[in-house]
Amino acid sequence: MKHTRVRIALIGARGRMGQTIVDLATDDPKIEIVAQCDLGDAIEAALKNCDVAIDFSNSGAIDEICRTALQHRKALVIGTTGHSPEQRQSIEKTAKSLPIVFASNFSVGVNALFALTRRAAEILGSEFAPEITETHHTMKKDSPSGTAKTLGEILKEGLKVEIPIQSIREGEVVGEHTVTFSGPGEHLELTHRAGSREIFARGALRAAQWIVGKPAGLYSMQDVLGL
Repeated sequence: MKHTRVRIALIGARGRMGQTIVDLATDDPKIEIVAQCDLGDAIEAALKNCDVAIDFSNSGAIDEICRTALQHRKALVIGTTGHSPEQRQSIEKTAKSLPIVFASNFSVGVNALFALTRRAAEILGSEFAPEITETHHTMKKDSPSGTAKTLGEILKEGLKVEIPIQSIREGEVVGEHTVTFSGPGEHLELTHRAGSREIFARGALRAAQWIVGKPAGLYSMQDVLGL
């Protein structure tokens, strides 16, 4: 019998994002969380009977996740941030054999911010100096955030200069990112504020449904959204 729902294995299920994904999936008839695992649990057992695995664990687990996904030929959605250059290379190598969505942020609004930042840099040019400020809750481990790093990469690609990033950790802030362009006599700001983790969880679930059946390759959330 053909499965009518996308079967998801959730890695990092007991974290904040993991719990939000579980809560949302409960009310979605198109998906089913068939396995959950966290630190100390066997990843292989979780991946055996799924269509796709969503990873919101920690960067240190990525080598085992990639190895197990390759072994069982499972698509991946990777939302964990803070990977080292070597870990990113492991993801890129795995994507030559499997379809992977790898995104620093799954929010539709943040991905619009990525696109707007790229366009603003093209319009404003080198006369405007860009800067990135990001604020998150005190429990966030990586600094700068993966989203801020992505914004920095977008700006560096267009302007060929290193972009300063200011990271703030305070209170229970879900996530706030501002790109500032300072030019002669004028100042432009692009800001995204996240009010709930649900926006990231919804995006990750959308990516999981989208990636199943895709050819091997490394995809972004912009690919998922068609931006």
